[in-house]
Amino acid sequence: MSQDFAEMMNRLPGWVREMGITILSAGPDEVTCEWEVAEKHHQGYGIVHGGVHCGVIESLASIGAAIVARPRGQRVVGLENSTSFVRAVRSGKLHASARPVTRGRTTQVWEAWIRDEKEQLVAQGRVRLLCIGQEQPIG
Repeated sequence: MSQDFAEMMNRLPGWVREMGITILSAGPDEVTCEWEVAEKHHQGYGIVHGGVHCGVIESLASIGAAIVARPRGQRVVGLENSTSFVRAVRSGKLHASARPVTRGRTTQVWEAWIRDEKEQLVAQGRVRLLCIGQEQPIG
């Protein structure tokens, strides 16, 4: 399932694809990705924008939480994203992984780490997600 789901996520339109992020694996215990830093990821000082790190962390957490929630007839929406920026990055390849802290019936919490090619921590975050029924409208 992990590889098939990752391939499906990579084909979907949206933010992940526009940012050039490739989902490498996606399962209920871990979701991973990688991307090459480009100018589109930079803020005004020429380093990766914190919003990119937040977006990657939330995307991985959401994918993992959705994989857990889907068999229960649920989908997930993000409630909270707390991301710490540890190291500035200007170029190179980054990779990230997210793992569950808790996969509860009504909420899930996932943690994620972004690292550079030297395995140095670049950003770390935690996302809390709400599990809602498929019939419940979002927004």
